Amino acid sequence: MLVESPPEASTAPQATDRNRRRTALRSAGLLLSLGVLLLVCAASIAVGAKPLPLADVWHGVFHHSGTGNDVLIADVRLPRTLMGLLAGLALGVSGAVMQALTRNPLAEPGLMGVNAGAAAAVVTATSFLGATSFMGFVWFAFAGAAAVSVLVYVLGGGRSATPVRLALAGTATTAALYGYVNAVQLLDSAALDRLRFWTVGALSGATLELVVSVAPFLGVGALLAAVIARPLNAMEMGDDTARSLGAGLTRTRVLAMLAVTLLCGGATAACGPIAFVGLMVPYLVRALTGPDVRWILAYAAVLAPVLLLGADVIGRVVVRPSELQVGIVTAVIGGPVFIHLVRRKRMAKL
Repeated sequence: MLVESPPEASTAPQATDRNRRRTALRSAGLLLSLGVLLLVCAASIAVGAKPLPLADVWHGVFHHSGTGNDVLIADVRLPRTLMGLLAGLALGVSGAVMQALTRNPLAEPGLMGVNAGAAAAVVTATSFLGATSFMGFVWFAFAGAAAVSVLVYVLGGGRSATPVRLALAGTATTAALYGYVNAVQLLDSAALDRLRFWTVGALSGATLELVVSVAPFLGVGALLAAVIARPLNAMEMGDDTARSLGAGLTRTRVLAMLAVTLLCGGATAACGPIAFVGLMVPYLVRALTGPDVRWILAYAAVLAPVLLLGADVIGRVVVRPSELQVGIVTAVIGGPVFIHLVRRKRMAKL
C-alpha cells in the first residue's frame, strides 16, 4: 500500500534549497560589487587633470616618500576618494531606509527635500551666523534635514500619503528651499564665493580633516540603519503585520528618521546636496536582492559609492582639464531614471 507524503514534506526541502541558492547568489554578487568598488577607487585616485599610472597610485598610497605625485595623491585625490566612499554610502543607505520606511520607491533624500533642508540651514549658518568650518555648521545641517523630513511627510498627507504625493511635496519644498539658497548667495557675495561649488554637490574640496570629522556621524547613521533593518522588513508588509511580528513601529520610525538625518545631514554638510544617488541605487539593487531590506542596505552601501565615485571620475574626464562637479553628473544620470519610474504603469496608479 502506497502512502502519499504530505505536500509540506516535499516542498520544505525545495524551499530550503532555493533559499540557500538565493543567499549564495546574493553573497557572490556582493563580493563582485566590492571588487568593482576597489577598481573605481583606484580609478578615482589615478584619473584627473594629470593621469597617474597604477604603479604611482600604489606608491603614493602605501609608500609615500614626498614626491610630487605622492603629495597629489595623499593631499588631494585620496581624501576626495574617501569622501566619495563615505558620502556615497550615506546617500545610498539613507535612500534605502526612506524607501522602506515610507514604502515609496520614489523616496530619496534629494527628491524628498532632505538635502535641500540641510543645504538651506548650512547657507543660513554661513551667511548670517558666520559659521565657516564643518563642525560650525554640521549641527544646522542636521536640524534642517530633520525639519524638512517632517514637513514633507506632513504636506504629503502623513500616513495616508501616496508615493506621488510625497514626491510632489518634496519637489515643491526643494524648489522653494533652493530659491532661498540662491537668493542668499546673490545677496552675499562672500557666501557665493565660498559655496559656489558646494551648492551643486562636489567632492573636490575634501580634506583628510573633513573626512575624519564627518566619518563618526555617518558611521552612527549607518549603524542605526543596520539595527532597524529587520523591523523595516516587517513594516514593508504593513503596520498590522509588523505589530504581529513584534516590531516596535514608533521606535523604528524614530530611529529611521534619526539615521536619515545623520546620514543626509552629514553628507550634505561635507559635500553639498547631491541628488538621485539614493533613488537609483536602492531601486536597481532591489531587482538583484528582492525585498529584503538587509540585503538592499548591504548592496546600497557598496554600490552607491561606486555610482558617486564613477560620476566624479566622469566629471573629471568629459571636460578635461576642467571638471564637472559630481552633483551635476548624478543629476544628468538620475533624471532619466526618475522619469522612467514615474512613467511606469504601476507608479501611475499610485
